[in-house]
Amino acid sequence: MNFTRQFWALLHMSLTAIPQRLGLVLTIVVGVACAVGVLVSMLAMGVGARREAMGNLRPDRIILMSTGAPGPMQSSIGKDIVPLLYDLPGIRRNANGSPMAAAQAMLYTQARKKLTGDRVGFALFGATAGLADTLPELRLTSGRMFEPGFHELIASNKCARQFMNFGVGDQRVMRGSEWTVVGSFDLGSSEGMCAVFADAETILSAFRINTYNQVTVLLQSPKAFTQLTEALKANPTLRIEARREAEVIEESMKRFNGILNFVSYFIGAIMAVAATFGAANSLYAIVDSRRRELATLCALGFTPGPLIAAIVAESTLLALSGAIIGVGLAWFFFNGFAASPLGFSIRLAVTAPIAGLGIAWAFAMGIVGGVLPAVKAARLPLTTALRAA
Repeated sequence: MNFTRQFWALLHMSLTAIPQRLGLVLTIVVGVACAVGVLVSMLAMGVGARREAMGNLRPDRIILMSTGAPGPMQSSIGKDIVPLLYDLPGIRRNANGSPMAAAQAMLYTQARKKLTGDRVGFALFGATAGLADTLPELRLTSGRMFEPGFHELIASNKCARQFMNFGVGDQRVMRGSEWTVVGSFDLGSSEGMCAVFADAETILSAFRINTYNQVTVLLQSPKAFTQLTEALKANPTLRIEARREAEVIEESMKRFNGILNFVSYFIGAIMAVAATFGAANSLYAIVDSRRRELATLCALGFTPGPLIAAIVAESTLLALSGAIIGVGLAWFFFNGFAASPLGFSIRLAVTAPIAGLGIAWAFAMGIVGGVLPAVKAARLPLTTALRAA
């Protein structure tokens, strides 16, 4: 009898006998399902966070920052430079002939959570008059836009839900002055983090800042990016570089996704090790319960190779069954589920790639968990096995 026929015969016997050892089989399936379900659910946070951040992405929106700055927070653009940037070629103009560009000063200050009273940071942006042009997805849901020269704020609806004193008409104290929330807004399809806008000059004065962090511009078309970058290179004294919005967002998400991925894989690895040990213990018990059967098969001419392969295949099939259950449960319970890790609102997204990763994770668990019990079965002494009760 060749290898293939022996393998299929042994695997068929193992699978048809599952009802007789259902408890041990369920230990393997449930353990793997839990490990895969947790891993997929946690990785879904990272996918959801990226989708959230990219929700309002525009190919014609460009971020201008100081040369070499890793991100907007590390960028510094002098006030005298901003008018020169507004005159760069390729920038779109509105109906009034003004460049669709806005300089922004970015900083973080604190607010208290509604539920716990804990102090948490939120993003405060001081923006110039072109804000509405560069963020066409900003839609006021109540109140009005802030006016230049006044201590006025507009806050995203995320702020109003998450923090105290962010409703229209509320007063906030910042830098010893009272600021009035005069409007609430949504940012297109993205909820994200709490964001607050105010007049740029008022923010710079209140917080004693004399530079902006970035200038956001809308191009005449995405192809105008080359024209813009060449103009910046032609004037190196500006010390400004242009980056596509997608590039800036990807860079800003690296740390956040890094934390989520580390936690996901760390917890997933712990549960995977536990599930693998559980699978191995269950398979050892199955091998022990089949000692006479396996010894008889060896005596009839079955060789160790097909026996090892059949037991590893059984372990893998059980692990894959658990993986499918785990992925299914993760999708049913968590796909689209709203979460707020690190204060960033996201909706978990269980996608095909992370489902495939979970299944591959289970495949590895099945192989590792099945190898040692399979080797033990192949090395089972015939005389000892045949004398076993």
